[in-house]
Amino acid sequence: MSKPVLRGKTWYLKRRVPTRFASVEERSVIWDSLKTDSYSVAVQKSAGVWLNYIEAWEARLAGRDGDAAERFRAAQQLASIRGFQFLAIDQVKQAPLEEILQRVEASRRVGGAPDEVVASAVLGVVEAPKLRLSSLVAHVEELAAHDNRFKNSEQMRLWRSPRMRAVNNLIAAVGKDIEVASVGVPEARVHKKWWEARIKREGQSADTANKDFNYLSGMLSRFYDDLEHEDPPSPYAGVAIRDRHAKPSRKREVPVDWIVDKWFAEGAFSGLNEEARDILLISIETGCRQNEVYNLPASAICLDGPIPHLSVENELPDDPEERREVKNMPSHRKIPLVGVALAAARRHPQGFPRYRNKSSYSAAVNKYLRANDLLPAGVTIGGTRHTWESRMKRAGYDTDDRGELMGHSLKQRRGREVYGDDMALADRLSVAHKVMLAVPAHLA
Repeated sequence: MSKPVLRGKTWYLKRRVPTRFASVEERSVIWDSLKTDSYSVAVQKSAGVWLNYIEAWEARLAGRDGDAAERFRAAQQLASIRGFQFLAIDQVKQAPLEEILQRVEASRRVGGAPDEVVASAVLGVVEAPKLRLSSLVAHVEELAAHDNRFKNSEQMRLWRSPRMRAVNNLIAAVGKDIEVASVGVPEARVHKKWWEARIKREGQSADTANKDFNYLSGMLSRFYDDLEHEDPPSPYAGVAIRDRHAKPSRKREVPVDWIVDKWFAEGAFSGLNEEARDILLISIETGCRQNEVYNLPASAICLDGPIPHLSVENELPDDPEERREVKNMPSHRKIPLVGVALAAARRHPQGFPRYRNKSSYSAAVNKYLRANDLLPAGVTIGGTRHTWESRMKRAGYDTDDRGELMGHSLKQRRGREVYGDDMALADRLSVAHKVMLAVPAHLA
């Protein structure tokens, strides 16, 4: 780092322009007042002043040589460095004359000649990248790579699919594959009307339409965030379809008597493969989501310690197909194994390779149970999770305890911050023992 230079009573930054930036900076040496007579202050300020130069030169290079997205981001940065919000040229034309003149003046080099790259930025000549809707999901997938780093290929498929559906529905609604940057409030309203007509025609759920709107809103937010847009459009803000006649949904549970009398009956699962049977048994006594069980790696099935348990958490091994993303942070938890769940886990200490990272388990087991009259009408095997919470409720456990054991967000439930430690594994075991069902000899 070059030391500040004193000229008269004022300290100056004096540094040679790096060769890399010679094509965008006509000066060979930068002299810039640090506006202080204190050497220690000058030293502190000089690093920030020099960094501003570097950022401006990098932005000029990107604005001249980068691709469309890089040029657009550089234009926003250069406009900001010059003290302006980036505006498209049509917006610049509508600005007060004084501001237009200020922008023109800011585009000049030190010698007075205009700087083409800077002028394009402050006068809004640079266009936003022309990404089309059909490429939006792939683009957002790249932007979300860090967020999705724990997902395996099946989880990525499930992430991608509803977003593709939302984009395709918007394309169908507007009648063509338009540029992402041209999606505005009129297009969002056309999309809403398209869904309203479909709901009337086909009886689709308003919730399905609203998921479309939410996915598109999220993708557009990422798109503009990547461009570092200072005032990003929000065309889907407030766009939703509300049906005041829709019945509130409630997730139905599998009655405990049904589990004991029918599922625990000898031979009930004789036509079901062992992995599917034991995933179901673990679900009964843990309240786990199905994929939390069948995606378990061997390392998450802990049978040797004083309290056998499952460890539900994100996994990031070297093999992408062994990765696992848990639904959300509150779902990270240790779950004690008792009763039929403990017996089932001991039969499968390596996990469930037949179903790991696949989506075939639920359909296969529901189909088998329905074919054999082993499911109440209108109930699925996902109801075991809700049964487990009801068992805790009947045993007298409060909402917070049940929520923590289920992997729900206590912060969301309480509407405030949550303090203190997580529930200890021994306390979780105590709850599990209290609500545990008797183990039939043939399932032990």
